[in-house]
Amino acid sequence: MGSIPTTPLRVLIVGGSYAGLSAALNLQDLCTGKPPRCGPKPVEGQETPIPSQQFDIDITIIDERDGFFHLIGTPLALADHSYAAKTWINYTDLPAVRDSSNINILQGTVKHVDQVLKTAKYVTSTTKETKTVEYDYLIAAAGLKRVWPVVPQALTKKGWLLEAGKHTDEGTKGRYGVLVVGGGAVGIEMAAELKLVRPELNVTLVHSREKLLSSEPLPDDVKEKTLELLREGGVEVLTGLRVKKTEEVKDEQQKTFYRVTFEDGKTMLADQVSFAISRPVPATEFLGEEVKDDEGYVKIQPSLAFPEGSPNNFDHFAAGDLVKWSGIKRCGGAMHMGYFAANNVYQRIIGSRTGKTPEFLQLDEIPPMIGLAVGKNAVSYWPQSGMSYGEDVMKLFFGDDLGFTICWDHLGLGNGKGPV
Repeated sequence: MGSIPTTPLRVLIVGGSYAGLSAALNLQDLCTGKPPRCGPKPVEGQETPIPSQQFDIDITIIDERDGFFHLIGTPLALADHSYAAKTWINYTDLPAVRDSSNINILQGTVKHVDQVLKTAKYVTSTTKETKTVEYDYLIAAAGLKRVWPVVPQALTKKGWLLEAGKHTDEGTKGRYGVLVVGGGAVGIEMAAELKLVRPELNVTLVHSREKLLSSEPLPDDVKEKTLELLREGGVEVLTGLRVKKTEEVKDEQQKTFYRVTFEDGKTMLADQVSFAISRPVPATEFLGEEVKDDEGYVKIQPSLAFPEGSPNNFDHFAAGDLVKWSGIKRCGGAMHMGYFAANNVYQRIIGSRTGKTPEFLQLDEIPPMIGLAVGKNAVSYWPQSGMSYGEDVMKLFFGDDLGFTICWDHLGLGNGKGPV
């Protein structure tokens, strides 16, 4: 069908990672008469359904970073200089964004959203000016705030490469080795990737609980297999030990290393101590308290709309790690939610133009599931199929580059071209 002649609708997306880009690109697909790239794949022998109506839209993404960062590649990026450069692509170098006439990227930090007036105030990253953006629909997808080295603290690709390079160089001196503190998913992958890339290094993982992945609602056999694969890969794993203090020490040549003291009195030396433990905080300071729970997560409805009773709630959606929903936080879930948010904004647009009741996609409860890279191997758990592990699981879930190409292709970031 042809476009309905209207003033372009303004969609503001806060956050340009997995959920934010998924929302932007799927919404662009729908509004230009294309099947959404993250939607269900057509059944063989059936025609691919196309969106019923087209609309002129202007999509604005506000993100603190100057590019898309492949977050799940962080553990390998901190061990391999060349991979670190691959994980961060400036938005101006993303074909799907660069070649689009209706997606605009602003680098800055959103400080306040007025749901009644439908305006957002943000501070630009370069000039530190406060500016205001008006919108018709908003999708909050700013994710979680995490500490270094779990995620980059730099906001530019240049800063990230300096940050990652310094970390890699410090950890690969090869005198005493590296201590990774925290046996959650990030710590496990960080230790495993470092040992895989630098097999000559002594890599130790310490966890305060007796079982790894102790914060995740996963079966014990998943946790035990993960421990087994870590040790098979050459990582020394110490469980039931809590770090009491870390002291910086200099040797006779004034080279820095660290003395780590555990609560049981034992000590060890390390060239680098990487703390892979942090309590993530939802990046939702810009939203009103009425839409958040006590921890700051957005209390979405199954449609991903803001909670009932908040102003213009069905013109405001949230997707990704900042939502209050069941399941383990994963990039796959974030991209899936981004697609749902895009579809439901599209349905709201149809409803506002035609009076038709929106046909919202409804998010189901998400059971605990995980795909975890452990060196050459991976461990996966899905309730329906149970646990799988091995090099074939690694290939299926992560490919050869910790999922970078898989995410690139799923989001269609290259407009049909593979990553550089």
